[in-house]
Amino acid sequence: MKAPEHTKHESAALHVSGQALYIDDLAISNELHHGFVVTSKIAAGQLKAFNLDKAMAVSGVVAVLSYKDIPGENQMGPVIKDEPVLVANEIEFIGQAMFLIAAETIDIARTAANLIDIEIKEHTPILTLEEAIEKNHLLHPPRKIECGNTQEAFANAELTLEGSLKSGAQEHWYLETQSCIAVPGEANEIKIYSSTQHPSETQEIVADVLALDKMEVEVEARRLGGAFGGKETQGNHVAAWTALLANACGKPVKIRLNRDEDQKMTGKRHPFLSKYKVAYTKSGKITAASIELNANAGASTDLSMAILERAMFHADNCYFIPNMKIVGKAYKTNVPSNTAFRGFGGPQGMAVIETIVDRIARELKIDAAIVRNTNYYQHSQNNTTHYNQLIENNRLAILEEQLLESSQYFERRKQVNTFNQQHQFIKRGLALTPVKFGISFTTSFLNQAGALVNIYKDGSVLVNHGGIEMGQGLHTKIKQIAALELGIDIKHIKVNATNTAKVPNTSATAASSGSDLNGMAVKNAMDKLKNRIAPIAANYFNKELAITKVDDIHFKNDWVIDSKHPKRKITFKEAVMKAYFAQTSLSATGFYRTPNIHYDKAKGKGKPFHYYAFGMAVSEVSVDVLTGYHKIIRTDIVHDAGKSINESLDIGQIEGGFVQGLGWLTTEECKWDSKGNLLNHSPDTYKIPGINDIPKEFRISLLKGYPNPNTIRQSKAVGEPPFMLAFSVWLAIKDAISATNDHKEEPQFEIPATNEKIILAIEQLRLSDKSN
Repeated sequence: MKAPEHTKHESAALHVSGQALYIDDLAISNELHHGFVVTSKIAAGQLKAFNLDKAMAVSGVVAVLSYKDIPGENQMGPVIKDEPVLVANEIEFIGQAMFLIAAETIDIARTAANLIDIEIKEHTPILTLEEAIEKNHLLHPPRKIECGNTQEAFANAELTLEGSLKSGAQEHWYLETQSCIAVPGEANEIKIYSSTQHPSETQEIVADVLALDKMEVEVEARRLGGAFGGKETQGNHVAAWTALLANACGKPVKIRLNRDEDQKMTGKRHPFLSKYKVAYTKSGKITAASIELNANAGASTDLSMAILERAMFHADNCYFIPNMKIVGKAYKTNVPSNTAFRGFGGPQGMAVIETIVDRIARELKIDAAIVRNTNYYQHSQNNTTHYNQLIENNRLAILEEQLLESSQYFERRKQVNTFNQQHQFIKRGLALTPVKFGISFTTSFLNQAGALVNIYKDGSVLVNHGGIEMGQGLHTKIKQIAALELGIDIKHIKVNATNTAKVPNTSATAASSGSDLNGMAVKNAMDKLKNRIAPIAANYFNKELAITKVDDIHFKNDWVIDSKHPKRKITFKEAVMKAYFAQTSLSATGFYRTPNIHYDKAKGKGKPFHYYAFGMAVSEVSVDVLTGYHKIIRTDIVHDAGKSINESLDIGQIEGGFVQGLGWLTTEECKWDSKGNLLNHSPDTYKIPGINDIPKEFRISLLKGYPNPNTIRQSKAVGEPPFMLAFSVWLAIKDAISATNDHKEEPQFEIPATNEKIILAIEQLRLSDKSN
């Protein structure tokens, strides 16, 4: 039975009708108390003394906690324990949690917060990446990946260029802010309803904070109202705080941050300051590159080193560079710890090499699409990355062929040039950019997943797996996979809320691997169940003269069939009942681990990725040279999703990822004042893309006829790779800016390309023209 490729999102009707339940919608108990987090108002200092008596005396206050009231560890770092649950001594950023309050209403809790007496000694913070670099305020030792001989290649170079690129922070801006409800049970039990991408890690951190065994802590997540990486680790904070309050007052407690609190307290995409030097030939072939990636980690480690590592892995993007040296450094500053964000460092790494290719093209007066083609990884040669992974099933050539034709790139390039010669105040730009994105967790042991599948006597199927539904349609794909594997109608399958008591020790739903890992785990469980049911069906058929072999039993269209004798069949429901009466288990666990993943960090060599996803985009923009305002006239995308499980969902992810990429690259700018206060922490001051910011013509197609071997139903991950396709807009804007002085000089350009920065770049070129 073939599940439709355009199956609707399993919660779509619930979403639009308002029936979908999120954390804040759960009616847990009349005794539910409201939690509030009292945070630091300074970026660096020392907590000298405090008094909670006045706050505790407020009518309706149930509990006021400090670090002294934590039963277990005062730490919640996901990898390295360098992030206190509550301040005990050192204050490291504005928005850091200091005290917790539980009260009958949130207003009572806020009133109590203002009555806490605090004595603080303020220190001078390090707030910018540039200052941290100057002071060598490294978080951990640098990382390095190197291939070939860059020193020799630079010595023999025909041409060289060098420069730097600055990329800014980005707020996740999930619609559902960080939220959690903690419900104490009997004895030591506690249940956590958390908006988390990583329930098993949330379970572990709550257990550590409460000094409990993990078996006492149950974490459940039915759905998240968006995440984008911001709830991979930082959902743990709210869960730990909520659990502490519930444990202290013995009643259910809810914490839901409002938008301003969420943006002030949580980490962002890592800002980078990257430096580069490149050697190349007169034909545009890159022969060597030396790149230094400097990341602003914020106040603690979080996932910064893994993010930095992925940036280093993707600093080549789609280009073979025989001599390459990449050094990665993460710096500690006094802002909230920066964290995972869609692309997980990949965008910051790719931005550097795309800048380099664009600069080479401008220097040589060659179309950038040609320079890109000159440097693409090939099929039979020049197909090994700087970390020594062979690029298999390379789709770049076919993507380029299809996209150049469908977008009419070279014809439109001539039209853009003609337009720019005829118009003084409006300039157009055009750019083609590719994406090669590695799929797998780069921490090898995280590439595993589990499932639990129950078949009931009526033939209905309940699927539990370790992945998190956060709007991307993971549960929908899992339902489709389950239906295809069992050969039954999708209406007979339900995917349950993700729960650590059902599927233990799971990895985060991240690294674009939710369907890959959990889909395979569900398939493994389904295979076990079919292997139990098939012999029972064969025995039933064998009551007739001809022999039915177990291997000939197929599950198809709600039937269990003898494929050699098709008239021999029973319904799936009948087969299930026969298995039940034969005392056969109709419940099975499933497990999957990604094969052949390894990486030696010391040597900088290995195979960190199971496969690569590819994509390519062409974007055309117009820029008003007087205001810096830009419009996207048209974007064409061809994306490689393997054999798509659900084309509608995949196209939706491509659209969403691309538009979120636009935000980082053009409109979203985080600004802090000289004391470390985030200045734009609400929707009226932080500009995420709106309907007028997306392409007027948005043409997306999936690459057809190129299934992906050794993955669930030959599909490919599609969550993160499309984010980087937005580079086509960023470089099209740069192309338009460059046209203001006839492409004679490299514009000053960084991320994000806001209206202000576009105007400044145009002014820089105008002044340069005058001086020449």
